[in-house]
This record gives sequence, C-alpha cells and structure tokens, in this order.
Amino acid sequence: MSKNILVTGVSQGLGLAIAESIVAAGWTVYGVSRRHSPEYADLQKASAGRAHFFAYDLGRVDGVKEDLFDKFLPLSTPLHGFVNNAATAYDDIVSNLDAVRLRAMYEVNVFTPMMVTKYAIRHMLFNRIAGSIVHVSSISVHTGYKGLAMYASTKGALEAFSKNTAREWGERGIRSNCIVAGFMETAMSGKLTEEQRQRIYNRTALKQATALESVAASAVFLLGDGAGSVTGQNIFVDSGTI
Repeated sequence: MSKNILVTGVSQGLGLAIAESIVAAGWTVYGVSRRHSPEYADLQKASAGRAHFFAYDLGRVDGVKEDLFDKFLPLSTPLHGFVNNAATAYDDIVSNLDAVRLRAMYEVNVFTPMMVTKYAIRHMLFNRIAGSIVHVSSISVHTGYKGLAMYASTKGALEAFSKNTAREWGERGIRSNCIVAGFMETAMSGKLTEEQRQRIYNRTALKQATALESVAASAVFLLGDGAGSVTGQNIFVDSGTI
C-alpha cells in the first residue's frame, strides 16, 4: 500500500537519507526544511512526483497548523507517518549554559515536533489511518558526553513524549517510537576533530560511525506494516555503543 510520510530536516544528512529510503520503498515523502537543497531537488526529479517539499523554519512553533498543515498537508491528503528528524545542537558545558540558546534549541527539537505530532495525530484520526510516528533521538541521552547535556535533554524529552504518545493513542492504531541513533557522519558532527570522532567511535562495539543508511532503513521499518506491533519503544541504532 502506498503511504504519505512527513519528514523534517530533509535538505541533507540523515533526513535526506530517510527521504530517499521512503521513495525507494514506493511511498511518497512530504519533506520539510528551511532550505531547498540541490540534493533534495535531485531526489524530486528522480522520484516521479513522489517527493514534495515545503520550506519552513521549525523554530516557528505558532505556524505549524496554518502553514505546515493547512498549506502543505491539508486533511484531503491522507497522512500515514511522521518522521521527526530535524534538530539543532547547542553544545557547551553546563557551567556556560545560556538560556536564550537553550530556549531556541528547545523550540526546534522539542516544542515544534510536539505540535507537529499533535496535528499529525488529528490528521490520522480524521482520515481513519493507523499511522506511525518516529522520533530520531540520540545515544547521548543514554551515554554521557562532555558538552552535550543540553542537547541530550531535548532528545530525552522526545523519548518520554513518544512513549506516552504510544500509550495514549495505541487503541486507535497510532504507533510512536524513537530511533536512538549513534554518532553519524553528518553536518552536526562535522565540527568535531578527527581525534574527538575516533574517541566516540572507539566507545562502540563496531568501532565506527553509525551509518545513515542503517538509521534510514530502521525508520522505514517502523513506518511500515511489518512493525505493526512495535510501539512505545526506543530502537537503538548506534554501532553498539558501550
């Protein structure tokens, strides 16, 4: 069965890989990012009309319904899944914590995804769809890293939100899960030095970065009918971080 999947942060990195995997599965992706990247434009050209795009700043919590849903995903377009991938990182040690930067990160990583989840669920209920919500979390929630306390707190909030969403809406067939992703070779981790990256990778069983393709494939699995009994879970895709 064809599915329509909303994915945030599709311009590059993991979000782009998820969008590509959704199209490869024969489904349609509704991609959202601040900018329309050449890479996503290439996917649109190759997808035979199964990749759509909407430019939206996820720091704008108040515009989710009017802009993102009413304009891009109206109720007339059945929604089968939502992948909350977009995130911004504010890295620093706790003694340097800045409330303004912290609040801005929470807007993108927590508050807006919660609002999108709200309207995604309403969308699924209206169209009588047993849908799937997938939040991309981080191994930093479960294994401490210096300088990531504030970022990890946003992902921890999503994990709690996801588990309770699963309990709340399971009887209507709506599932919610988190992918706990390990450190990947993305723009977000690009500011780390090679030595810092190697220290992180040496803490994993596989001694390597987590592959974007592995995380993307896990998202597609959770969106699909084969995961129909999987909800309220944290799925670790982290190269075996220990």
